[in-house]
Amino acid sequence: MEVVRDRTQLAAARRGLAAPVGFVPTMGALHAGHESLLHRAREECATVVASIFVNPTQFGPNEDYERYPRNEAADLALLEAAGVDVCFMPGVEDIYPPGASTSIDVGQLAEVLEGAARPGHLRGVATVVAILFALVRPNRAYFGQKDGQQTIVVRRLTRDLGLSPEVIVCPTVREPDGLALSSRNAFLGQAERQAASVLSRALLAAEDAYSGGERSAKRLRGLMRGTLEREPLGQVDYVSVADLETLEELTEVDRPALASLAVRLPSARLIDCLVLGDPAGAGLPARG
Repeated sequence: MEVVRDRTQLAAARRGLAAPVGFVPTMGALHAGHESLLHRAREECATVVASIFVNPTQFGPNEDYERYPRNEAADLALLEAAGVDVCFMPGVEDIYPPGASTSIDVGQLAEVLEGAARPGHLRGVATVVAILFALVRPNRAYFGQKDGQQTIVVRRLTRDLGLSPEVIVCPTVREPDGLALSSRNAFLGQAERQAASVLSRALLAAEDAYSGGERSAKRLRGLMRGTLEREPLGQVDYVSVADLETLEELTEVDRPALASLAVRLPSARLIDCLVLGDPAGAGLPARG
């Protein structure tokens, strides 16, 4: 595996890569969820490029940028074992050169849910993804379903800006009790870790009701919120049942919808989601 750390090195490495080039952008602290994306890319692409970059522009001033978990040696070992050909590990100045002032605003999609709870977060995500796509020039890019709103934002910016990669969304990887794998899970103490399974239980409550014929989005949101509020360690940020393309909150679930939620625990804020009306059932929580 070739490790490159700036734009010049990446451009030199990119010239000889066989197509199709699959790309897995990450912020490091890699786990089995990332491995699943890498393995999918390895199966489908002649070349696999991964990036590790903790993007400062998607963190707010009082968020966890400084303490976000970082373990370069372990991450590089996992990438190499997964068959990655090139790892791009840029510094902040390589992504945002001195005086950089351009950002990507995808409009209403970035103003609701995570965008409302974390102002500027999705603008930072959209901007760094656009920069990485421009530098890596992949044919396919792989993202996890857990960050459902993010995948919708990335697909929209790719379409609107005429960017080249096909955006492929892969099922969420979960612990046996249903907790979605996340780098931030490392922050959880034992009691919080037990409490965190409430996120997947809330989603399952909505999915069970939907499977049983419930189509009122208000009642589905109520089932999720009620489940979450029974966990004393958790503070609910939002629950949502929204259109899968526009993220507008639904009255009736008469088309595929994103059921999503965010919960603050004492040591970490966690998000999760699933698609209602998804015939493949991709990313549904485990039933514990």
